[in-house]
Amino acid sequence: MMMIHWFKQLRSAFGVAFLWLVCLIYFTQGFRSFVWTAVSYQLKDRLQLSPSASQFVFSVAFFPWSIKPLYGIISDCIPIGGKKRTPYLVISTVLSLVPWLLLGLDSTSRSSSLYLMIFLTVQNLGSAMADVVIDAMIAEAVRIEKSSFAGDLQSVSWFAMAVGGICGSLLGGYALTNLNIETIFLLFTVLPALQLLSCPLVEEIPSNEPLPELLDSDEFEEKKSKMSNDTYPDTKKSNTRRRKGQKKGKKGASSGKSETHKKQSKSLASKLFQSLKAAALELCRAFKQPIILRPMAWFFIAHITVPNLSTVMFYYQTEVLQLDASFLGTARVVGWLGLMLGTFIYNRYLTNMTLRKSLLFAHIGLSITILLDMTLVSRANVGYGVSDKTMVLFGSALGDAINQLKFMPFLILSGRLCPPGIEGTLFALFMSINNLGNTVGSFMGAGLASLLGISSGSFENMFVGLAIQVFCTYIPVLFLFLIPKEATGVSASS
Repeated sequence: MMMIHWFKQLRSAFGVAFLWLVCLIYFTQGFRSFVWTAVSYQLKDRLQLSPSASQFVFSVAFFPWSIKPLYGIISDCIPIGGKKRTPYLVISTVLSLVPWLLLGLDSTSRSSSLYLMIFLTVQNLGSAMADVVIDAMIAEAVRIEKSSFAGDLQSVSWFAMAVGGICGSLLGGYALTNLNIETIFLLFTVLPALQLLSCPLVEEIPSNEPLPELLDSDEFEEKKSKMSNDTYPDTKKSNTRRRKGQKKGKKGASSGKSETHKKQSKSLASKLFQSLKAAALELCRAFKQPIILRPMAWFFIAHITVPNLSTVMFYYQTEVLQLDASFLGTARVVGWLGLMLGTFIYNRYLTNMTLRKSLLFAHIGLSITILLDMTLVSRANVGYGVSDKTMVLFGSALGDAINQLKFMPFLILSGRLCPPGIEGTLFALFMSINNLGNTVGSFMGAGLASLLGISSGSFENMFVGLAIQVFCTYIPVLFLFLIPKEATGVSASS
């Protein structure tokens, strides 16, 4: 009953169409595990790429998630048809839909590693852009409607993504066992197609109408309007002259109209450029503050100093341990449950712990999960009567739980360090730093695997690679002085 009452409150505050779109987009983001599992098998079995080559493809394909602030700045500063959100949501949805459609229908595109990488990159561009736009829409809706529902709306979005992740992992393993990979690509297009049809359901107030404060750009808008009026005073005059010319009929030569039109176009382009420039400068000024720069530098270092060998482990699990797609899907479901458990544990027990200490414990925990992988690779678990499947399930749950314990302080610091007025864009920058660190870590993992000669059917140096990964896990601990000393989950003061 309480859940129903809570949902009714959200519905009355934001409307059914908006809640539906938020849930659908986040569910789709989580459900991507359904199709990306198929991509892993496409690279491994059909294209027969080595582990390092596959990891390189994934690293390039996920790069669009590392430039999320760019999408936010563009949508803030360049309205389309007077609107800043829904047109970009449509564009991003099309970018998410078309690549899967082409990969499902065209055998050439999915049979070439280059074409596949390009289509996957475009698809991630659309997904990352949709993520930024819906976050901005949530922020604006909260400010326009009821700020008291901010936490509730975020909870709905995270819950939708978790449900999507669990469903995608379960169905992904089943689909790989019973369907062709191209059919899986086509089936996934149903969700972005539904998302595209849902975009017109949400009404957006045109940006030329007065709006309450916008999370991504309220300071930017004031500065842009002042800059436009001070720097380009002829804009209003040219508009006035154009209106007067229309009232007087055909008075004035056509060459005069053409010249006025050119001035207007030039002025508009200049204003857009100045808007983008002002937004970028404001973002850079905020990010250069030591209280923001130092913690974000630590999280970036924490990613790039630890090589990511997840793709290599996927090859090992499927080729050496002979684990099928259905079981690996189940392991990912367990991982999602571990993620939710990690969130609960942090919010319930660790919010009063200093972030330095919680991050230290998180890295100790991560090293333990890698030691479990080393036990699996050395086959020591068999000697103790522990099955490979038990090790994989336990490692998946523990790994995702600990990663979430590490990610929660990042979210807390990101939210608390953002200055008023540019929270949305700066938070997107923080998330991009996290994503870029992951991408660089994947490149490092691909390089390490190539250096050690780890390839399909050749895993002799896998244990050495994991040992190096354990050592690297403690490198970020040396830089914990970058995190504010007394900062906790309750306070982020230095």
